Amino acid sequence: MTGNNQIVRDINTLFDTINQIIEDARNIIYRTTNFTMIQAYWHIGRAIVEEEQNGKERADYGKQVLKQLSRKLTEKYKRGFDESNLRHMRNFYLTYPKYDALRPELSWTHYRLFLKVESEQARQFYMQETIDCNWSTRTLERQIGNLYFERMLMSQNPQTVKDEATQKQTAHEPKDIIKDPYVLEFLGLKDNTDFRENELEQAIIDKLQLFLQELGKGFAFVSRQYRLTTDTGKHFYADLVFYNYILKCFLIIDLKTTPLTHQDIGQMDMYVRYFEDKMRQENDNPTIGLILCTERDKTIVKYSLLNDSSQIFASKYMLYLPSEQELKREIERERMQIEQEKKLNE
Repeated sequence: MTGNNQIVRDINTLFDTINQIIEDARNIIYRTTNFTMIQAYWHIGRAIVEEEQNGKERADYGKQVLKQLSRKLTEKYKRGFDESNLRHMRNFYLTYPKYDALRPELSWTHYRLFLKVESEQARQFYMQETIDCNWSTRTLERQIGNLYFERMLMSQNPQTVKDEATQKQTAHEPKDIIKDPYVLEFLGLKDNTDFRENELEQAIIDKLQLFLQELGKGFAFVSRQYRLTTDTGKHFYADLVFYNYILKCFLIIDLKTTPLTHQDIGQMDMYVRYFEDKMRQENDNPTIGLILCTERDKTIVKYSLLNDSSQIFASKYMLYLPSEQELKREIERERMQIEQEKKLNE
C-alpha cells in the first residue's frame, strides 16, 4: 500500500510538472500568435491607407475600398474583416505609424480601446499603465471611461503623470498617487444612500481587486480594521491598510459616509503618527493617510493640517459612474478649488 501511494504521488508530481510545461507553452503560443495578428493588422492598415491615398481624387473612394474589401475578405476568412474592423486597422496604422512601437504585451482589443482616446499623451499613459499593471481590456475600458488619466492630472504635480506617459523615470511622491475624486461605482451602492461605514468597508473588501485598480499602481492589501493600541490599553481601528511597493510606504484609509470634519483629520493624524512609531521599518518611507469622504470642505482644509501636510490627504468618493461631461465638470471644479487654496496661501 505504501509503495502504491508513493507511485500515485510521483505520478501526480510528474503530471503537475508536465501540465505546467504545456500551459507555459500554450501561453507563449497565444502571445506570439496574438502579436503576429496585431502586426498583420498594422500592415493591413498601412496597405489600406496607401491605396486610399492613391485614389484620393475620387470622393467616395475610401468607402468603396473598405466595402468591397470587406466583402471579399469575409467570403474567404468568414470573420474579423467587416468594415468596422477594417476602419480600426486603418486608424491603427494612422495612430501608430511606427511599426517598432507596437507592444507584444497588448491585445488587439487593447489597441482598439486606445484608439478611442483622442489625446496622444493620455493614450501613452493608458498604454504604459496597462502594461505595468497587467490591465484586462475590461479594466482598461473602465479606467478610460472614468477619466483615470484626467483625475491623475488633478495631483499637485501633473508633470509626474506626463512623465509616466512617456516612460520617464521619476521620483514618486505621496501627492502624485492621490486622486480626487475616486470613482467606486463597482461597489454597487449607488441606489443605497443610507449605508454605514462598515457596509462601505465590506463592499470594498468584496471588490478588493477593483478597488486596488482604482487606487492605482503598486498597492498591496495589508489589513482591515487594523487595531492600534495606546499605552493605556485603549484601542482604535484603522479601516483599511495598504502598502505601496513603489513608494515603499504604508497607506492608511479611513472611510466616511459623511462630509469631512476636523475630527476626521485629527483621528487620521493619530493613525499616521502611530504607524510611524510602531510599524514603519528602517527602509520604509513616511506613512500616508487618506480620508475618503462624501465631500471636502475647503474651509476645513484651509484651517487644518491638511493645508500643509505632505502625508495626510482627503478625497471625495463617488458611488456612481457619471457621464464624461459630469466628471470633467467635477474635475474642473476641484482643480479651481485647489488653485484658489494655493492663492490664499501665497
